[in-house]
Amino acid sequence: MDDQQHERELLTLKTIAETLNRSSDLQPMLQSVLEELLDVIGLQTGWIFLSDGKYDFTCTADIRLPQALSMNNKSPMCTGTCWCLNKYWDGKLHQAFNIIECKRLEDAVKNDLGDTEGLTHHATVPLTAAGETFGLLNVGSPGKENFNEEELTLLESVAYQIGTAIKRTKLFQNEQKRAEQYAKLETLTRELWKREQGVDIINGIVERTAISFEWPIVGYCTEEENQIFLHSFYSEGRLQKVEQLFGSEDFTELIDAIQFEKPILLKRNQLSFFKQSQVIIARNVSIRNNHVGILFALSDKKTDFDQSDGDVLKAIADHTALAIEHSRINEKRQELMISEERNRLARDLHDSVSQKLFSLSMTARGARDLQENNPILRDALKDIQQMSQEAMRDMKTLIWQLRPVGIEAGIMTSLETYAMGLDLKPTCHITGLKMLPGPIEEALFRIGQESLNNVQKHARVKEVSLFLNIDDQNASLTIEDKGRGFNHGTLGDYTLGLKGMRERADVLGGSLSIKSDVNKGTKIKVVLPL
Repeated sequence: MDDQQHERELLTLKTIAETLNRSSDLQPMLQSVLEELLDVIGLQTGWIFLSDGKYDFTCTADIRLPQALSMNNKSPMCTGTCWCLNKYWDGKLHQAFNIIECKRLEDAVKNDLGDTEGLTHHATVPLTAAGETFGLLNVGSPGKENFNEEELTLLESVAYQIGTAIKRTKLFQNEQKRAEQYAKLETLTRELWKREQGVDIINGIVERTAISFEWPIVGYCTEEENQIFLHSFYSEGRLQKVEQLFGSEDFTELIDAIQFEKPILLKRNQLSFFKQSQVIIARNVSIRNNHVGILFALSDKKTDFDQSDGDVLKAIADHTALAIEHSRINEKRQELMISEERNRLARDLHDSVSQKLFSLSMTARGARDLQENNPILRDALKDIQQMSQEAMRDMKTLIWQLRPVGIEAGIMTSLETYAMGLDLKPTCHITGLKMLPGPIEEALFRIGQESLNNVQKHARVKEVSLFLNIDDQNASLTIEDKGRGFNHGTLGDYTLGLKGMRERADVLGGSLSIKSDVNKGTKIKVVLPL
């Protein structure tokens, strides 16, 4: 009889091993194994709990549950805790446990949930493999309150096989998931490199990452002086541009997710637009060890993120950094090309038109000196000489505009030098100190140039005041004179220049204001957001 029993156990293990090796789909595989095990050992019911963390479990497979446990789509098996799971989570369940009086069945009787069909106890065995634990195998029958040593040994052998199969399946699923993720990453990065501007790159990567990987929330922010500037995030099918500053205490888990490079549970959340999320992963976006931003993703399920998600987010962050750096290099290259073209035009104007105007002025002066007996012709030549001299001054101004020499020394220094070149007497005032982005600096300089040109041409005063103010939000430039001013209804020669200044401010999302009264001077102020 013992030999027959031993042979039957070996056959059971062989059959179960074959079943486990036939499939990589976890739920049907465990269902089949559980059914074969119960048939072999002659038990009525059983179930398998899989757990990814404390209080996080699923009833993945079950056979012939009593009515009290199967009611309402098996809700008594899917919620709450019990003695076997508590022991498992507390690390006190390392081998087959002979009999546990089932708390779920006790609760079913207590709450009159239905017929327990005489089932009161079950044996429980942890599912383990290579030092990892995956859950519990529970089996029992009505009236059975003890398992002999041979039965427990068989259960432990089957549980180890199941544990090994679960580990193999999870490894296979992780590798499959990783392959799919990197295929999506390739598509995502191809689209990323089509974008040229830094803001477009950030918004594009946020949107495409959320859509490609089906993560509920993806966002981008920067960290400065214990504050978080949330740039934008993608959620519920749309990109939301926040552009708002928060205290770092609102993003504690975000910082932890970067530091520990693993998914972090959200303990509390003060940000209303993230209120449904439970876990976060995040990675730094860095260019040559210089931090430029943070890319993060949130989920409403604790099991959504694993190590492969963190790895692919890191790869996306690295590609984002490269794309931003590439964009910056392209901007610098375009600026150099524009600067070279302006220099070429300035040289051509100086070498050709300016010299011809100078020759014209000298010729007119010489001819005028020879016309002592012809006052009409003499006056005409005098007018030609004056117009050529005015044209030379205008040409000089134009060359200055084409070649903003010294702008690298700072906006105010450049504008002061430019004003003195126009024979003005500037007074300069600066409040705040901060490195400005290239487009902001260029716009302020060009608007300042045009304003000074208007002072030189129309104000009929030499004195002009310049005020540059820079704070965390805006950069503003004010140019004020006490000249003859103008009436807004009769702008005359001002119109084209003012239109150009307004266009420069509008392009960068800024504003331009003009205040002027006849004989009371003019004040022009431009405000550009940083």
